[in-house]
Amino acid sequence: MGRYIVRRILYMFTVLWIVATLTFVLMHSIPGDPLAHMAKNLPEQTKKNYYAKYGLDKPIYIQYGKFISQAIRGDLGESIRYPGRSVTGTIKKLSVVSGVLGGQALFLGFSIGIILGIIAALNRNKWPDYLVMFIAILGITVPVFVTAAVFQYFFSVKLPWFPTTGWGGMKYMVLPVVTLCFGSVATYARYMRSSVLEVINQDYILTAQAKGVSGFNVIRKHVLRNAILPTITILGPSIAGIFVGSFVVESIFGIPGLGFYFISSINDRDFTMIMGNTIFYTGIFIFSLLITDIVYSLVDPRIRISEEGN
Repeated sequence: MGRYIVRRILYMFTVLWIVATLTFVLMHSIPGDPLAHMAKNLPEQTKKNYYAKYGLDKPIYIQYGKFISQAIRGDLGESIRYPGRSVTGTIKKLSVVSGVLGGQALFLGFSIGIILGIIAALNRNKWPDYLVMFIAILGITVPVFVTAAVFQYFFSVKLPWFPTTGWGGMKYMVLPVVTLCFGSVATYARYMRSSVLEVINQDYILTAQAKGVSGFNVIRKHVLRNAILPTITILGPSIAGIFVGSFVVESIFGIPGLGFYFISSINDRDFTMIMGNTIFYTGIFIFSLLITDIVYSLVDPRIRISEEGN
């Protein structure tokens, strides 16, 4: 397992380097430069000073080498749109907001989705199953911005229970978290329902029932442990989705998170901020996949034994 983790970490850094390189090339292949609009009314010497400050007056390969060397040291540069603002510092500060928002949504979405999936599977072709599948279809087909608008209309305008926008206490979190977890509930419920239906027909489940094991213990010890594996597979990308998937929600609810700031940096052509966010999101994504593989081996020891045998 130790060798496997080390090997995966090396792969992670390789993928991270490839993504950073491709993003750098794409950013610099766009016509114009990020300072063209900001410095168009400045004196010529001031323009030269700005270009020199951000290294935009150097050949592309020198800019790339400087970027990679700084990134290795954990320095992602300085924001072009907001001079003096560190990209690394901004990510550290704003990712906390996105993490709190997305973490709550992921926890609720995973927990509720698992429970609803089990209920639907154990009541196949009955009204609880139809109700869960209806919720799942809504959660998957309805865009998140529509869900957010509906929640704002009913629970902020018609029933002024929660603020429409902003970030502060718990009351500001309710609508964004519920909006963000709605799709997760639908996804996990569908996966869990299909997995439970497949597991409950296995011979070892029938054997446990024949031995007189209670229904609750059968589900807890046998069904849940085996049926949850496919759901864990999509848990990894969902961890990255904590940050990536909150773009729209943060914009609609006016939450000062990393997603909201990332969209702003794209509109402002803030190259350094775009690069920093891309590296951060990629790192979160590939690290979450590693965590998923480790959790796999903890939930089902057969996976670890099989790998050791290979």
